[in-house]
Formats: sequence, structure tokens, C-alpha cells
Amino acid sequence: MSAVIVLIPAYEPDHRLVTLVGSLRAAVPDARVVAVDDGSGPAYRPVFDAAENLGCTVLRHPVNKGKGHALKSGFRYIASAHRGDDVVCADADGQHTVGDILRVADRVRRAGHLVLGSRRFTGTVPLRSRLGNAVTRVLFSAATGRHVRDTQTGLRAYPGSMLGWLQRVPGDRFEYEMNVLLEAAQDNQAVTETDIATIYLEQNRSSHFRPLVDSLRVYRPLLRFSASSLLAFAVDTVGLLALYAMTGALLPSVLGARALSSTVNFLVNKRFVFNHGKVPWRATATRYWMLVLSLLAANFLLIDGLTAAGVPLLPAKLGTEAALFAVSYLVQRRLVFAGSKPRDSALSDR
Repeated sequence: MSAVIVLIPAYEPDHRLVTLVGSLRAAVPDARVVAVDDGSGPAYRPVFDAAENLGCTVLRHPVNKGKGHALKSGFRYIASAHRGDDVVCADADGQHTVGDILRVADRVRRAGHLVLGSRRFTGTVPLRSRLGNAVTRVLFSAATGRHVRDTQTGLRAYPGSMLGWLQRVPGDRFEYEMNVLLEAAQDNQAVTETDIATIYLEQNRSSHFRPLVDSLRVYRPLLRFSASSLLAFAVDTVGLLALYAMTGALLPSVLGARALSSTVNFLVNKRFVFNHGKVPWRATATRYWMLVLSLLAANFLLIDGLTAAGVPLLPAKLGTEAALFAVSYLVQRRLVFAGSKPRDSALSDR
């Protein structure tokens, strides 16, 4: 049985990093702990020195590059120094107990695929953490068709076979861990969740997560798609109302408006939402228009049914588009632009 390898990305940590390393080494003497000093600076050198004195390997970044970059540095080192071994990623702020870390390590050893240590969010939980995870959970489910209870957990275990793949996932900061889940869903990789304790010390004040800036990074793939969809929705709605006012016929109005809006949506998605890479235009366009025709049929049937039931056209249109939004994103991500990468890290991170 291979030794437990724990990877801890750390930026400006306190004594809790040293406590975690010491507790891990005491519980499992042959545990290998790798910490990444992500540009914490000279003031935090004593903390990392203390961790090293307990047997921890410390990798150092001269400047802060972000949690995602720190994790990739750790994966690269472990893939080289401990080839084929599983890795458990834990946070340095005391949120993860040794028992939970070892439980997740055991689970990945038996499962052979990605394991998430998922919190139940019971007891005293900061509002921003409870709300943030709830929003992300709903958006992730809508985007992928998968239910993950804790999309923001930092306690994750990966089999050694995934380390090369993990280094290719885009993102250098907090968005990286969301990208891992999105990419795993796109690649149809299995994900297992196991319960862990929900621990927030001092209302999570030690967290370096910036609610506005880092939330935008985490939600960027979905926000970009949403903006594209809203643009297409506006074009489609204006076109539908204008054509219906001129013709009084619903079907030709739906067809004409959708032809215009879908063309706009395809061009925007291919250029700004998904990185088309080497996927040929013809193949992508063919899949996209097949989706358009399918959604068009569903769109017409739903609007026709709602208006026949007495619902005014505009509310019927709004309800229909809301119902089909998640379907459109899921199919475009997994089928239309298959082999493409979402442009979620296209902007440089500071």
C-alpha cells in the first residue's frame, strides 16, 4: 500500500499549518506532506521552516501566483518524485481534520477516481460560505447535469493517474477547482463524495478568498455563457414580437426570430464562450444547428401550449427560455463543442 501524500497550498499561513503537518505525521508516521509556499514572503518563513522541521517538503513560489498554480506545482512535483501515488489536497487554515483527510485518502485508494470531501453545512456556517456554495451548486448542476453537494471543498483526493490531466486544466487561482469539476464532468469522469466535518474557525477570517473578484473567476464560464444567451434571447424576443405583430402567425414568427438569434448565439459562443481549438467549423455548426432544431421544436410546443392555456405571449416566452437554458448549455458544452475548452481562464490573473 502506497504512503499517504497530502498536498497543502498555502498563502500567508499561521500556526495551523504547522499543527496540521504535525498531526498528520503523528497519525501516519510515513505520511508525505508537501506544502506550497505561494509567495507568502519573508514574514512567513518561520511557519514553513517549522513545517519542514516536522518532515514536510516545502515548494516555494517567489511571488503569489494563486491557489490553482500552487496546486499544479505540487502535482508536478509529486508526479515526478512519487510517480503513480494518489494525492489528497487539503487547506492550510484548519478546516480539514486529520481523520477526514485519511478517510478521503482511503476512499480514493478504493475508488480509483476523484473523491470530494463534502461538507453538510450544518451548525454555525458563515453566510457568504453557505450562500456561495448553494449558488455554485445550482449553477454547476444546470451546467453539467450532475449534482455535487459541495463544489467548493478544498479537501479532494486524486488518483495518481490524474496528475498529468490536472496540470492541463485551465485556471491559476480560485477558479481552478471549479474548472476541475467542470472538466471532469465534460470528460465523463466519475466523482465520489464522502462526508466530512463542517469547520469554520473565526467565521473563516483567515480565508484569502475575495468574494467579488474571486467569485467572478469561479463563475466566469457560466457568466460568459449567460451573457451570450441573454444577447440571443433579446434578439429572439424582439424578433418574435416584431414578426408576430406583422404577420399574426406564431410559427413563421418563431422560425424567423430563432434563425436570427441562433446565428448570433453560435458566432458569439464559438468566438467568446468556448475555445474552438481544432474543432472544424463544419462539424461544430452541424451539431449546433441540430441542437437549434431540437430546441426550436421544444420552444414552439411549449409556447403554443402555454398560449393555448391562456398565458400571454411574453410570459410564455420567458418561461420557455428559462426552462431550456440549462439544456442548451449542457448540450453545447458536452456535444456541440466537444473537444473544446471553455474560455474561463482567457483573461490574465493578477
